[in-house]
Amino acid sequence: QARLVESGGGLVQPGGSLTLSCTASGSGFSAYTMGWYRQAPGRQRELVASITPGSATNYANSVKGRFTISRDNPDNTVTLQMYRLTPGDTAVYYCAKMVLGQATTWGQGTQVTVSS
Repeated sequence: QARLVESGGGLVQPGGSLTLSCTASGSGFSAYTMGWYRQAPGRQRELVASITPGSATNYANSVKGRFTISRDNPDNTVTLQMYRLTPGDTAVYYCAKMVLGQATTWGQGTQVTVSS
């Protein structure tokens, strides 16, 4: 069973940037689509960005042009670079392994707070 560990969350001012990282243990990382989800208080968890084994990417409309997802297969990591952050980006961010478009394994989550 793969284990996913996120890091890089924190407090940032509006307009600022933050980079989240997710490291996967176990084998087979390069064969899976990986995703970043987020869940704000009182809201459903939503898919923010995903990246296929071949590094094709997909983004939610709300983050398109501001967030960049990438992966490093030899290091078993997936990264989410976030720019021009707004208070609306405040949420717990989760890394996930995806199978057939659905998350099957979750990380523990990392809090991102955008506030002045």
